[in-house]
Amino acid sequence: MVNVVLDANALIMPFQFNINLDMELERLFINPDVYVPSSVIGELERLGRKDAKKLASKYDTVKVKSQRDEGVIEAVQKLDGILVTNDKILKNRVREMDHPVAFLRSKSHLEVIGEYF
Repeated sequence: MVNVVLDANALIMPFQFNINLDMELERLFINPDVYVPSSVIGELERLGRKDAKKLASKYDTVKVKSQRDEGVIEAVQKLDGILVTNDKILKNRVREMDHPVAFLRSKSHLEVIGEYF
């Protein structure tokens, strides 16, 4: 079982780059369990991203105490998960903790760095 954690950036990606997030996650991880940190839901509300918030509602929410990047990192650690983001700073922080990260490559597909098997 693979746990995947989506940050706000990942939930906006399908609308910004016209990619099918579910198909890409399935292609990479085959039947992943997908989670959105509770802090990300609040962030999407503050950004006024109703489209991304609606997308987030189809995934499980993981409760976190921290906000912003710290909340996302808390969720990744809690679930021993793989982060999906395009945020370069967050990606590097999570990689330094030896967690895999998936990110958008060539504005068309997700790619994973780090081991997750």
